[in-house]
Amino acid sequence: MKRPFIFCHMATSVDGKIWGNFMDTPEFGVSGTIFDDISMRNKGGYNMEGWLSGRVTTDKNFTFFKEPKLDENAPLVPAGDFVPQTGKDRYYISIDPSGKLGWEKNYIEYEGIAYVIEVITEKASNSYKDLLRRLNIPYIIAGKEALDAKLALEKLPTLFGFKSIMLGGGGVLNWTFIQEGLCDEVSLVVAPVADGSSEQPSSFETGKLGNDTPVSFTLKSADIFDGSTLWLRYTVNNSDHGCDD
Repeated sequence: MKRPFIFCHMATSVDGKIWGNFMDTPEFGVSGTIFDDISMRNKGGYNMEGWLSGRVTTDKNFTFFKEPKLDENAPLVPAGDFVPQTGKDRYYISIDPSGKLGWEKNYIEYEGIAYVIEVITEKASNSYKDLLRRLNIPYIIAGKEALDAKLALEKLPTLFGFKSIMLGGGGVLNWTFIQEGLCDEVSLVVAPVADGSSEQPSSFETGKLGNDTPVSFTLKSADIFDGSTLWLRYTVNNSDHGCDD
């Protein structure tokens, strides 16, 4: 399978958390700017064309747990993928298997505009697909009940021309891609702060039914920035490297 280059880019506390009270500190503010410089402003050399996140991460940052405005009496939509909005400079790819996110427009605003692509499964309802069509939000179908990540990464470059995609959480989605050999590099921006919480998510998590088979990494580089922020880059040793099967 030929696929885009996938790098997982996360901002964390010293104890590996990706969400929590530590994010309200001045120290994390400095690290957050470095995180965006590397990814959103393309100063890290990744030249990403889109970033990919899970449903909960999307709800926390962009849709804010709103209920989707569905028309349960909508006519049956055509089968298959819906692919308007090609050729944009940047996309936000949302993994939303069941079709639950309450989108109200077809783009997000974060360091500029990124146009939304929804990755759903066959269990997403007709009324949800109708909503996406009314909002002119592209969607691709990847999997029956659960996400078929490999299929998604086959469709995304074919339909939208992606060569480099950032994997941006949450931890369960990150670990799913790593376990399946679909992540080439891990980029961690470590803020010099921690809050000690045992309730908040970390960069990688198995979830309730996940696979905890260890995966090893090879350090590629380590850089220290002003404010004691550390940028670590690792090659993922089980990556299929996007090569043809």
